[in-house]
Amino acid sequence: MFRSLLIMLLFIASCSDFFHPPQVVILGATPGGIMAAIAAARGGLRVVLLERTAHIGGLPANGLGATDIQTRGATGGLFLEFVGTVKKYYVDKYGSDSQQVHDCSEGYHFEPHVAEMVFENMLAQYPNITILKNIQFDAKPENVRLKNASIQDITLSDRISGKKRRFQAPVFIDATYEGDLAAAAGCPFRIGREDQSEFNEPLAGVVYKQWNGPVGAGSTGNADTAIQAYNFRLCLTKNPDNISPVSKPENYNRAEYLSMIDDVIYGRTTGDHVPVGIWRVVNMVNLPNGKTDSNNQHYAFISTDLPEENWQWPKADWTWRENFAKRLKEYTLGLLWFAQNDTALPPDFREQNAQWGLAADEYTDNACFPRQVYVREGRRLEGEYFFTAFDALPETANGRPPMHQNSITASHYAIDSHAVRKREPGRVHLDGFLSHPTKPYTVPYGVILPKNVDNLLTPVPVSGSHLGFSTLRMEPCWMAMGQAAGTAAALSIRSNQKVKEISVAELQSELLDQGAVLIFYSDMAPQHPAFAAVQYFGLRGLLPEWTAAPDKAVTETEAQNWIKITGVKNVSYLPKTTRGELLRRLYNEIKK
Repeated sequence: MFRSLLIMLLFIASCSDFFHPPQVVILGATPGGIMAAIAAARGGLRVVLLERTAHIGGLPANGLGATDIQTRGATGGLFLEFVGTVKKYYVDKYGSDSQQVHDCSEGYHFEPHVAEMVFENMLAQYPNITILKNIQFDAKPENVRLKNASIQDITLSDRISGKKRRFQAPVFIDATYEGDLAAAAGCPFRIGREDQSEFNEPLAGVVYKQWNGPVGAGSTGNADTAIQAYNFRLCLTKNPDNISPVSKPENYNRAEYLSMIDDVIYGRTTGDHVPVGIWRVVNMVNLPNGKTDSNNQHYAFISTDLPEENWQWPKADWTWRENFAKRLKEYTLGLLWFAQNDTALPPDFREQNAQWGLAADEYTDNACFPRQVYVREGRRLEGEYFFTAFDALPETANGRPPMHQNSITASHYAIDSHAVRKREPGRVHLDGFLSHPTKPYTVPYGVILPKNVDNLLTPVPVSGSHLGFSTLRMEPCWMAMGQAAGTAAALSIRSNQKVKEISVAELQSELLDQGAVLIFYSDMAPQHPAFAAVQYFGLRGLLPEWTAAPDKAVTETEAQNWIKITGVKNVSYLPKTTRGELLRRLYNEIKK
């Protein structure tokens, strides 16, 4: 009797969730979800991270190995920890002077399996994070139980056993590319493009724009429900010792690729540049060990994007999504096979393409092909703040975009959208394919706070217009917003406040302690002693320029002005004091 009772108690004790249920449940082991989990765990929370597939890491672990960030240093925190760990891996394995370290570009470029390994190792440092893979959430209202605008629990299906599993927590985080949890919980969202008249955004709505050139005929600026194209980020190589040749797919349809023939022969492109060889088919960035991140070629009318056919994805069920992924895979392999083998193409073009194949040591459980579709844009939640193109555009010629005092990260990438429609006769480019320059901007906390639900954070399907979202959607920014979400969850539980009611100042203070960058200065790194003070006062308008000059002597006039603006009484100007030293003194007084 005693022995049976002991065995039962030991069994129950082994089920840690029984005695210690999670305090935050995160749906989606994307980079944003992973960083949310780590930040929450560092804040002392018990975390459950739920992933539909057998692999974590989202797109960086599936071919997006050339980090999309326009200004290095604009985003910090856990993202920079990831980058630093990537570089350390290549240095430790190959040596600091190796070609691999050179090709990793300070850790910003990496092989897919290295990204997954680094993410796994980062998570493994925290025993209070439980990772469950092969568990699927279906975006149906019956899978979310709500009470008084708070999620009580969610129900998922184990993809191996088929059993239903229910998860309960005080705080939930939707880190999916699609926004499935938020949608099922009844949060409002948008799909498609806004009309140009709604926010007066440049290049909104229907637009045909020559690459690096003017807007073309047919650009109406009208709204629609079209979604920008998805593709697979391929990991290609021409290393003969590590190549998996491209095979003709089962459902090959030559007619889909015929327009490439005249494009190649006559040099037709969507802009002022004529790529050659494999570059006519994909755009490539070098990665370590002779591999590439091969993306859609934006100078080509036909490449690895598959516009129009993905429009249903954001709201579709997983059966439809899997069928589309299969279709996209066969289309992509067919495109490569056509470029390498079709005799209607010039022989030298075919020969140049035939040198390339899939990297044989990547995705070895999936025939060397990426496991995950590049979902560039799913549902965009409507949150407490709605981010538009103007939040990323400078207000004056050399100035900054609008300053958000409640910033949770700085970021920088162009407004960037891929095509929403396939090739149309007479058009200068594919509808919706565009890039528009921005400046480093600040991201307000409200973009990850969806409406209608009080205990949900959405750091990946964030709140914004099509164009606003198109710059936020880069993985470094998603990682930073994930870190902010995890930190906010921890602060919410510690303070017993809703995530919408926590002190943003406290959230920012914790993020700064973690090395997050909330406003970008070209001469400030998180390691600088005055970093937190510069960030704090920069968001409050004391340092409007792009440089903070923290080690420069502060002038008496400047010092008196800062002291007056901050209202600090017991700090005075001292000759030879640096700008950073004075800001630190003011900051320390304000924090008391």
